[in-house]
Amino acid sequence: MVIKIVVLAIYVAILFLIGILASRRVKSMSDYYLGGKKMGFWAVAFSARATGESGWLLIGLTGMGAIAGYSGYWVVAGELLGVYISWQFMAKKFKRLSDQYNAITIPDYLEAHFKSSTHTLRIVAASALVVFVVIYVASQMDVTGIAFESMLNIDYRIGALIGFCIVLVYIFIGGFVAAVWSDMFQGVLMFFGLVLLPIVVWFSMDHGAGVTAGLNAIDPTLTQIMGRSDNGWLNLFTILGFSMIGLGFLGSPQVYVRFMSIKSEKEIDKGKWVALLFTFLTDAAAVTIGILARIYFTEEGQDPNVVLGTGGENVLSMITNEFLPTILVAIFIAIVLSAIMSTIDSLLILASSAITRDFYQKIFRPDLKDEDLTKFSRLVTIGMALIALGIAILLYYLYPDRQIFWIMIFGWSGIAATFCPVIILSLFWKGYSEKGAIASMITGFVSVIFFKFVVSNIEGIGAYFVELDVLAPSFALAMIVGYIVSKIFPHKDSSEVHTE
Repeated sequence: MVIKIVVLAIYVAILFLIGILASRRVKSMSDYYLGGKKMGFWAVAFSARATGESGWLLIGLTGMGAIAGYSGYWVVAGELLGVYISWQFMAKKFKRLSDQYNAITIPDYLEAHFKSSTHTLRIVAASALVVFVVIYVASQMDVTGIAFESMLNIDYRIGALIGFCIVLVYIFIGGFVAAVWSDMFQGVLMFFGLVLLPIVVWFSMDHGAGVTAGLNAIDPTLTQIMGRSDNGWLNLFTILGFSMIGLGFLGSPQVYVRFMSIKSEKEIDKGKWVALLFTFLTDAAAVTIGILARIYFTEEGQDPNVVLGTGGENVLSMITNEFLPTILVAIFIAIVLSAIMSTIDSLLILASSAITRDFYQKIFRPDLKDEDLTKFSRLVTIGMALIALGIAILLYYLYPDRQIFWIMIFGWSGIAATFCPVIILSLFWKGYSEKGAIASMITGFVSVIFFKFVVSNIEGIGAYFVELDVLAPSFALAMIVGYIVSKIFPHKDSSEVHTE
């Protein structure tokens, strides 16, 4: 226990040092929210991936590997494709336009792109950001409390509060620069921790005939790469649900503000390969960890949800405690917290920018200069963090038996379905209009709620949409509605809309 606390203290000290060093670069609101658009490709690539993956990679994807078996590798394929398309075809265009518009937030970019004469587009975008970001941050804080409780035997409420204080201090001091630099540090921890763990476990196990034989001895369906059901359509929807998670990288604000912050388009070409390598190795390693845990900890006929926790959420803690010495277990605790906090810091800054710049400055106080808002930005960040912490604690008391990961996926999907279709269409379709963009965002926002709480409960088809999850259908509907509305209400002069 003492070793774990010492390692955690060293980890926190490094984060605070990063915040102090970053604070020297914060002289304006652009510095606070985008690092002055001077970030290098290593920092941006690691930050984008660490933020995009969150605690879901370490706890959720390892658990999915244990439950799904070989079919869990479809998540790896989907995320690789999403990251590749994003960096290869979208990042440069988005960087070029956001610089041209002098945008420092996603609503900035959208309002300038469509030459909006009203604040409707900005209000819709900022409102959606605040709602889903707070939900997502609350779920991450909840997981922080759970991590402290399960790994360090520290009371959930104290753990959530400690995590809240850690991430808030270095964001408050250093803003976006602190978030990106700390994400890079945390991303490096995640990378080496995930890649090396399955190698250590493999050589420590009595693996006998191999992985495939081990899985077949437990349940032969675990080795079916095309899905575990006898129903072919259900397998198809499962594969689509796994692979479509990658859609969230095609315009999610918490990822795309990283492209705004990078210092040049040439850095994007370099960062692409870093991001792809990170995604492939860490995602594949996470699924493999889950598969090895399934072989080691369960036998034929055993319910993995009982042995490994609901959805396999205990896989990582079980396998590290079984195969690693105490000092390395302590480091893995820091890695888990890194994954969670790398997402919390980015999302808090994103939500803060929506309120500070997109509501307060652009709508209510346009007379204020950027440099006058730096202090206010920090106060808003604290306020958003407190609200998210309050929701997390409320969930703890009201739903003690809750399954937290659906809340995480719900928040992620809500952000992605609201913004990704808009970013894609704005970059590649000249005929996309402001009203079409507003319709896309509202449709994506509402569809996530509709598919989650209505369609998934419909008898007959509900099971298919449970496997498909909410992101893919919500994403598709937002694209379709945006196209139709843009055709009905075209831009008054579409030639004025920037596309290059």
